[in-house]
Amino acid sequence: MFALVDCNNFYASCQRVFNPQLQGKPIVILSNNDGCVIARSNEAKACGIPMGAPAFEYKKQFEEHNIHVFSSNFALYGDMSSRVMNTLSQFSPDMEVYSVDEAFLKFTGFEHFDLKELGLKMRRTTTKNTGIPVSIGFAPTKALAKIANKIAKKYPLETRAVHTIDTEEKRIKALRWTKIEDVWGIGKKHAQRLKAQNVHTALDFTKLPDAWVRKNMHVVGLRLKKELEGLSALDLEPIQNKKMIATTRSFDKPLTTLDELEERVATYAILGAEKLRRQNSHCQMLMVFLQTNPHRQDQPQYYRNIVVNHPFPTDSSIDIVRLAKMGLKQIFRANHFYKKAGVILMDITPNQNVQLNLFSQSNPKHPQLMATIDKINLSLGNHKVKFASQALDRVWKMRQEQLSPNYTTNIKDIITIKL
Repeated sequence: MFALVDCNNFYASCQRVFNPQLQGKPIVILSNNDGCVIARSNEAKACGIPMGAPAFEYKKQFEEHNIHVFSSNFALYGDMSSRVMNTLSQFSPDMEVYSVDEAFLKFTGFEHFDLKELGLKMRRTTTKNTGIPVSIGFAPTKALAKIANKIAKKYPLETRAVHTIDTEEKRIKALRWTKIEDVWGIGKKHAQRLKAQNVHTALDFTKLPDAWVRKNMHVVGLRLKKELEGLSALDLEPIQNKKMIATTRSFDKPLTTLDELEERVATYAILGAEKLRRQNSHCQMLMVFLQTNPHRQDQPQYYRNIVVNHPFPTDSSIDIVRLAKMGLKQIFRANHFYKKAGVILMDITPNQNVQLNLFSQSNPKHPQLMATIDKINLSLGNHKVKFASQALDRVWKMRQEQLSPNYTTNIKDIITIKL
């Protein structure tokens, strides 16, 4: 049996853990630079706040409904996610962290256990250890566990937020209840194509001929069909390193000069290189892009990207910054108001699989230098050691006017109790 554990309104729940007065209150979380809504509590959804709503357009609605608005605090969310996953790992050694707020667990040899009681125990323990409420779905396959989880979350009073699909009757009932567009792995285009075939529910999908599914949805679609039929075709996946690392930001004000853009692109390249080293990888290729504001049609529009290759795999911030600035100079055009830029590291390989180059190699001093810089910045925080290309007299910060404290990752923000 598989279990899918999903944290309820995870970002909002993280805020409520440290501020219990927010229980039952509408909450929205904004994206980087406080741009748009990326998470909503159930109460905020009931107020009619859509996902992706531009914050400046909905400011009046936030005030009218007394909605609590927070800037995204990914340091807090990441730490709370780790605490949840560590708690769940106590119940099964076979676990796949699917996302920041979801995990699959595999229960082999639990045929004679009461999974409902086990799920309730998992909920109690997770809430006790972290304060985060979760919903749990049990089923013989991962796709069915997803559906079981949706039912547990949709009907928390009837299911006590734990639902088990352990009989054929329950499987048929769950598939009949699930709309085809809500099936895990069915995208918008596939949903439209299936509806044209009079397929409106997950149960309808399982009645399609295997040959049609394989022809139109390939082997991935066929595996999904088998999963919904109760035949396990997808096992837990091991944690894998990222195949691409993207660092992109919208600017708080338009930038027009090459010097300003070089500083920003260099900073993004350094942040990407740090992520690369954290997963013990190298890259040999990166993409740099520039973009003006598409909403300002009164200004000249421009979008351009370029892929630049390095002669050998590297994880050195020095090499990566040099490469990023080289690409930027080739795509920069004067007399434009740039709103966004980014650096995407590609062709990523593990450290142990580096392909050497006979004619050019990395500087042997770079690995030790990077390790020292990372260690200092990790211990002192806030990037105390910077590169000259980052403009030392300048500090770039995202707009985070509603940022909550880093309760669990910064000793200065730890909760104090007044006696």
